[in-house]
This record gives sequence, C-alpha cells and structure tokens, in this order.
Amino acid sequence: MPATKPEQKPRLLVLGSGWGACRLLKDIDTRLYDVICVSPRNHMVFTPLLASTCVGTLEFRSVAEPVRSIQPALSLLPDSYYFLARCTDINTDQHEVHCEALQEDIDDGKGEGGNKFTVAYDKLVIATGAEASTFGITGVHEHALFLRDVKNAMDIRTKLLLNLMKCEIPGTSMEEKARLLHCVVVGGGPTGVEFSGELSDFIRHDVHHKFAHVKDLIHVTLIEANEILSSFDVRLRDYAVNQLTKTGVKLVRGMVKEVLPEKLLLTDGTEVPYGLLVWSTGVGPSPFVRNLPFEKSPGGRIGVDETLKVPGVEDVYAIGDCSGYLERTNKTVLPALAQVAERQGKYVAKALNKMAKAGEGHAKAHITPADPFVYRHLGSMATVGRYKALVDLRESNKSRGLSMKGFLSWIVWRSAYLTRVISWRNRLYVAVNWATTLLFGRDISCF
Repeated sequence: MPATKPEQKPRLLVLGSGWGACRLLKDIDTRLYDVICVSPRNHMVFTPLLASTCVGTLEFRSVAEPVRSIQPALSLLPDSYYFLARCTDINTDQHEVHCEALQEDIDDGKGEGGNKFTVAYDKLVIATGAEASTFGITGVHEHALFLRDVKNAMDIRTKLLLNLMKCEIPGTSMEEKARLLHCVVVGGGPTGVEFSGELSDFIRHDVHHKFAHVKDLIHVTLIEANEILSSFDVRLRDYAVNQLTKTGVKLVRGMVKEVLPEKLLLTDGTEVPYGLLVWSTGVGPSPFVRNLPFEKSPGGRIGVDETLKVPGVEDVYAIGDCSGYLERTNKTVLPALAQVAERQGKYVAKALNKMAKAGEGHAKAHITPADPFVYRHLGSMATVGRYKALVDLRESNKSRGLSMKGFLSWIVWRSAYLTRVISWRNRLYVAVNWATTLLFGRDISCF
C-alpha cells in the first residue's frame, strides 16, 4: 500500500492484536485516521479467564474478541483493513513495514508464510507482545505447553482429557497411569497459580464423578524457584499456599534444569515424571523485537521515552509487553500486565487523536510534545480454587492498601472480570458458561 497523499486522511498502522493494540483500535478516531491492523491473530484474548477454558469451565469463544468487532471501521471503511499477516521488517526511513501473509495456524502465528507485501504508514504503533520465557532450558519448547493463547488452552485441554482416557485402556501399567495423570505446572505467578486452582477444582468436581476409575491417581504439582505470587501481600501468599495445599496441589521449591519427553530434571537432581507439563514462567522479547534496529530497554524490549515514542525515529510508538522505558528516562520498569498495555493503548490513542486534530497526523509533521504517560497500578487478583480468590489493591509491594482473601474476594474477582470482558456478547457467554458449569459440571468433550 503506497504512502498517503496530503489530501487523504493519515494512515495509522498497528502491529498486534493484544490488550494494548485493541484498546488503541477501540479509542482511535476513525474520522481522523485510516487504520490498518496487521497481526497473525484475528482476535484479542481475554487472558485473565484463559485458564478457565483449559478445563471446560468456559468455552474458548468466551475469551476471544474479534478485532473487527472491536473496531468496525476495519471492515466498513474503504481504506481501513485488517491483514492476517506478520510483520517481518520495519523501514523507518521510508515509513513502511514489510509483511508476510499467513496461510495456516492462525492462533499461534507460526504457519507457513504466504504473499509478501509492504504497507506505508504515517504513524506506527508496535504492540506485538512478548513470548514465553524458557531461560534457555533444554527441552521446554519441545515438550512443554504454554498458556498464552486460545490455541495453547485447546492443546492443554486435549492433552489432559486424552491422558485421562488413555489411563482407562486395559493393559496400561500403574506406573504409566501415575505418569500420565501427573500434571506439572512450572511457574508460581498468577497464571500458574490460577491454572493449578482450576485444575484442582476440575479434579475434585468432575474427574471424581466422570473418571471414577482413575480418580485417585491424578494429582497436580506446582514448581516455583522462589515464592509463589511474589508481587502479592505476604498474608495473601500464605493464604494461597494453604488453599492450594488443601485442594491437593503439591508445592515444590526448585529450579528446572532440563525437560525430557516424560520427565523433567531439577537442579538438585530430583526427577519429576509428568503426563502434562504447563510452562508459565513469565515473558521475554520475541525474535522479531530482538531483531529490530531500535535502542533496547533493560531486558531486550523496545526502548521508549516518557511518551511511549521510540527515540531516534519519527512517528513510531511501542506499547505493551514488547516495550520498556529506556534507562536514561529514570522511570520505574513497568510489569508485563494486561492493565499496563491497556492503559498505554488508551494513552497513545488519545495522543494520536490530538495530533490529527492539530493537523499533525501525517508522516514527519511537526509534533507538539505530549504529556508523559503515567501508570497507576489498580491492584492484582488471582483465584486459587474452591471458590476462593485473592484481591490485592496496593499500588506497589511497599505501599499500603486494601487486601482481601476468601469467598468474598472470589465474588469480587468474578464480578470485576465479567465487567472487563469487552463485548456484551462475550459477557453473556461467560455468565452462561459459569451458570452451566455450576449446574451441570464442566464439559469433558475432546475434539
């Protein structure tokens, strides 16, 4: 797509379809900009509820919001588009990006490449997210499953149900049954803890009734090198440990040395056999981000200034997990959280709208300096199973604030996330799924 002409609306190009990108798409004024979105995933994932889809509490479509629904202009306006593609390179001198269309494996963005094309931009926002951190440990990519996308959740659910059904096949040894039904979670952050809690609920409420022959063999182990939920208040961490232990989750303090096809090795020499291995140890920069010729922040993410602009190049912004403050800004490193990315998307959309109204929307236009981005942490929440949850409303580890735990926190957790689901359609899906699960149990169909 060629560069825009002066009489045309400026073109905003957004790379990605995560929290930051979709909040930007939602808030941008399409009367001021033509919008192009390029992403290998045609939907946004509501990640706080993703763990619930792995065990059938929610349907997969309940946590997926199509990009075209978030910003209808991508379908309706003649010069606005969504392209199912990945960006391969950025030429900031020519104000254009090079892309490669996807042909298959839409969800994980790793399908074979198709047609190559170029898109010129007036303003570019990079919001491509991050990838799961493996710390260079051998065998993780080959044998572990991650929990970052709907495709990951589908793979986890399929593996879990297949292992349950394999164990009922005549001739399967007790040793093999014990291995197949050992679910190991590596990483004690909110995702790992919530998945462990959902899994323990699934075992207690559904496996015991629908897989009674093997109900006493299935168990869950959560491995963490340090403290679980390290960003939460210490009282909430202790409560989480007690609750997970009560529900049958075995907590192991240790570091993984190597992952083999049927077992993993810890640095102390312990061997842990597994049938399902879920890896949830945080995120790091993707190969695409590492290869970009921009100055990097600590940790290898795209470096940005106080206004989320990439220094040294014109008309380029970076938001979400792919970006971080440069050291010279002396700004606090922001956590890789959905609320950070969403707030950044809102901020950049407001700034871009203001530029266009001032006649500064086209490429290389003089730009009036914007107010710095300010992030205020709204708190953290996590469910630990058995209708219990944690709510930590402190702004930081060192500040004071309200913290809650127990059943009331679980009500707050569900209510908050139900209202945060983007569309009314998906809110209805989530509410109906929760009610159906409560009345009839989780779906154990395997596709």
